[in-house]
Amino acid sequence: MVLRAVSRQLSGWFSRRPVWFSDVLLALFVTVIQVQSAAIPVPLEPVPTPVSGFGYALLVVSGVAIVARRRRPVLVFAVTASASLIYFGLDFPDRLSYLSLFVALYTLAAYGDGRRTLRIAGVGTTVLAVGWLIAAADIEPRVAIGWVFFRIGASVISTILGESVRSRRVIAADAQERAELAERSRDEETRARVDAERLRIAREVHDTVAHAIAIINVQSGVTAHVLDKRPEQAREALRIIEKTSSRALHEMRTILGVLRDGDDREPYPGLDQIHELTDKARDAGIDIEIEQTSPLPSLPSAVDSAAYRIVQESITNVIRHVGPTRVTVTLEPSVDALRIQVIDEGRRAPAHVPVRTGNSATTGRGIVGMRERCQLLGGELDAMSRPGGGFEVTAHLPLAPVGSRL
Repeated sequence: MVLRAVSRQLSGWFSRRPVWFSDVLLALFVTVIQVQSAAIPVPLEPVPTPVSGFGYALLVVSGVAIVARRRRPVLVFAVTASASLIYFGLDFPDRLSYLSLFVALYTLAAYGDGRRTLRIAGVGTTVLAVGWLIAAADIEPRVAIGWVFFRIGASVISTILGESVRSRRVIAADAQERAELAERSRDEETRARVDAERLRIAREVHDTVAHAIAIINVQSGVTAHVLDKRPEQAREALRIIEKTSSRALHEMRTILGVLRDGDDREPYPGLDQIHELTDKARDAGIDIEIEQTSPLPSLPSAVDSAAYRIVQESITNVIRHVGPTRVTVTLEPSVDALRIQVIDEGRRAPAHVPVRTGNSATTGRGIVGMRERCQLLGGELDAMSRPGGGFEVTAHLPLAPVGSRL
């Protein structure tokens, strides 16, 4: 049990070991190999200059320098390259004395910044090659010069291996960054779609509920006023309330059904239902007239729905804030746009019909919602009081909308 616990602790420590620990082990290994290879003679090898204490010091310095290879790759390469030039310049034996140099070249390319460190490695290898060739000018036997070319080739290969590792690391980092960016983009797009759908539902609910409540409000006032004196008129007002509330509930189910059934929606109301809208307005005491300069063409669904909602909201504002009055709705289709104008003549409520007014027509979310609908389709909306009294709403909707219906 004790051995198992110690084993788990050691394995956990090694899995969490710092980076420098691996470099210390590598430096110790390289130093031992270099010193041992210089100390043990190789059979049949020509007798070179015996390795002195200074030669061993060069091998130890170049091996120990590996400890700082990640933090100071250029400095480590300079130290190992200088030690190699001096070592071979003094005619000490090759063997494995260049191992630290190859590690330094690999690290320089693998942990460098690309072009700059490659230039340093290229210039350094060239200087080393020239120095090695000069030191081997009087080497005997001549075939031993092959070890010089081996060192040059191994230096180039070490650099290439390091650059390959660096390139793969950069590619992997770029791929990871692109994946994270794509994930963020998908999240942002999802949030944008959710916000857009929420805004669409809010507009539809507002338009549907506000219009129905405005009519019910007026008719309930009429009912309370004439209940005792004119029961037939009160009964008619209650019938209108029932019809309006039933219609509103149906539209609410259609709108909120999107939350349950996804995109399986009923068609949105359009201008083909504008006469039903005007009939309900007349029931609320509005003298309304529809004018068309020419027959309506086949409208895009987004424009058709937005036009209907703009007319509906304008009439709702008249019912809520003005009461019985005259309203003119003008539809002017053209080749590339639809112009909608809703004008009311201002308050002129009869004395026997109570008018429950709220805030002015310029407050609340009604006009804001209409303007948002126009802007989403690339159109414009103006809402203003008329100098002679009353209110005017004018909307321009392009028939080729720049936005999609929400």
